[in-house]
Amino acid sequence: MRLIFMGTPEFSVPVLDALVAAGHEVAAVYCQPPRAAGRGKGLRRTPVHERALDLGLDVRHPVSLRVAEAQAEFAALDAEIAVVVAYGLILPQAVLAAPERGCLNIHASLLPRWRGAAPIHRAIMAGDEETGVCIMQMEAGLDTGPVLLSQSVAIAVAETTGTLHDRLSVMGARLIVDALDQLDVLEPQVQPESGMTYAAKIDKAEAKVDWTRSAVQVDRQIRGLAPFPGAWTMIAGERVKLLGSEPMHGSGTPGQLVDDGFAVACGEGAVRITRAQRAGRGAQDTTEFLRGLPLTAGGIIGG
Repeated sequence: MRLIFMGTPEFSVPVLDALVAAGHEVAAVYCQPPRAAGRGKGLRRTPVHERALDLGLDVRHPVSLRVAEAQAEFAALDAEIAVVVAYGLILPQAVLAAPERGCLNIHASLLPRWRGAAPIHRAIMAGDEETGVCIMQMEAGLDTGPVLLSQSVAIAVAETTGTLHDRLSVMGARLIVDALDQLDVLEPQVQPESGMTYAAKIDKAEAKVDWTRSAVQVDRQIRGLAPFPGAWTMIAGERVKLLGSEPMHGSGTPGQLVDDGFAVACGEGAVRITRAQRAGRGAQDTTEFLRGLPLTAGGIIGG
């Protein structure tokens, strides 16, 4: 099919690769514009932008699709369909209606659960046992369109947003190719009214660990925010990101180290930190981390 691809972050790259490998004609790739990044604040292209250039595809990155000129350029591509995955801009009705067969969205949850911006983070933080990917026909509402295909996957006990992100990205790439192959026979399923939840964008204020919460809640927070933005706590006046954890038996004052191996008491139970990162350094497994910053049972962190 002749299609337009719309995506921006690393999550979207395997999808673009799969569409090209399947033989679809990509008329253009839409992504977010380059942004200032790094210490020098130079403009950095998005992962999709970089991959599209590698593939020799036409790349477009309008600041908005609400202006008539951008909408006319989109329509002029004369695409049969548009595939959208983590693009980052709301598509106005003129854009949704431009492709002959509309726009399909790859959404990383089992709709109607976790509509919105951060479905992977929220699924782990809520303690969901499973999640998945839906291929959805787009309409004006936020992730409200009928679902063409879906696939579920169990969330592992030690799963982080990073590991689940990678699994769902590959799943979405496979599922969209299947959806396009079966497009003429798939029956769109209207989303049920019950079971809807909203996956709000992660706020930086959610990242500070509150050790008075239960070990289960703290563990979900740490894993759900890893690797980005990363849950954090203060240790010896230094802000440390916590990127991996597991709940365990233990007790003490919330924030108290219950052993020398980075196990921390919570309001109920304890968590052992399995991966952490000091400011200006790379992420480290706990054994390596403790060589540079030893921690002793009885000490207090946080605050």
